[in-house]
Amino acid sequence: MALRGQGCPSFLVPWAATLLLALGAERALALPEICMLCPGSVQDLSEVALYCKQTPELMLHSRCCLNQEGTIVGLDLQNCSLKDPGPNFPQAHTAVIIDLQANPLKDDLANTFRGFTQLQTLILPQDVSCPGGINAWNTVTFYTKNQTCQGQRNFCNSTGDQEICPENGSCVPDGPGLLECVCADGFHGYKCMRQGSFSLLMFFGILGSTTFSISILLWGTQRRKAKTS
Repeated sequence: MALRGQGCPSFLVPWAATLLLALGAERALALPEICMLCPGSVQDLSEVALYCKQTPELMLHSRCCLNQEGTIVGLDLQNCSLKDPGPNFPQAHTAVIIDLQANPLKDDLANTFRGFTQLQTLILPQDVSCPGGINAWNTVTFYTKNQTCQGQRNFCNSTGDQEICPENGSCVPDGPGLLECVCADGFHGYKCMRQGSFSLLMFFGILGSTTFSISILLWGTQRRKAKTS
């Protein structure tokens, strides 16, 4: 006679499977806030939806196109009555395509896209300029109700200034029409002129001693005022 195993009772198996599915669904619903900035989902014929459906590994959730790791690669916020993309917009800095058309956006969006180095397609209302200007993009196309900024240029190569960064620094793109200078290894400080590693111990030591001295001074001042009164 075959002996029954000592595992979990059979009636617990379906219950455990249901619990696991529920937990998985909860994790799947934990989207970045920017994906739920306005109600509704991505329209089937939008540029973001078409881009997302080209790759089987990508998924549409709310207003976002996500990869399997949950990273935003597409964002569709068209017709959301936005005057600006909001404080959570940097969550979409990994996006390759963003649609912001049919929104009353302010015209100056340059700093809004700081850090969006992977952005290749940006759809905007017709009266809003491409961030960084036309020189920050390979192609700017105007349509009846919107415009498309296509192909973000590497602004470090577009300026034509070979000395845009100091001798011990290198230029790194930081978004459409934006760049930053990063100090080489072993250099730091103003214009990357200081050599050697930055001493955190010295910095916090000076900061701590200064804070302590100010605290003693304020304590003494308050004590004298208390004796006088």
